[in-house]
Amino acid sequence: MLRLALALILLLPISVAMADITGKPRIIDGDTLEIAGERIRLHGIDAPEARQTCTDQSGKEWNCGQEATWALARIIETHWVRCEGNERDKYGRLIAKCFTGPYDIEAKMVRQGWALAYRKYSTAYVAEEAD
Repeated sequence: MLRLALALILLLPISVAMADITGKPRIIDGDTLEIAGERIRLHGIDAPEARQTCTDQSGKEWNCGQEATWALARIIETHWVRCEGNERDKYGRLIAKCFTGPYDIEAKMVRQGWALAYRKYSTAYVAEEAD
């Protein structure tokens, strides 16, 4: 019985750390944000890294990562964000579905063309990508 109680106590910090989180975010890049010191990887999407560049159809290089980061900032604006997740990635970030008000942030990023549906881990935003 003592072992069971000890095991539950040891698991408590993990479950608390993986709980849903709400707050004013700091935007890291197009698919990562931070709330109250907790790094959050947006579930089901993949966006360019903040310093990544892309090449357009004419061969011109542009700062797609910076633009995707700014797009996420425009979606969130000054609103608080609510994130729901219970898994972590290999970097220790909470993988979560995030909302600002009633809006699914990941869906907006994909619909606007700033992120792709991350099919390797989820098919949640494939329809938005097709649109």
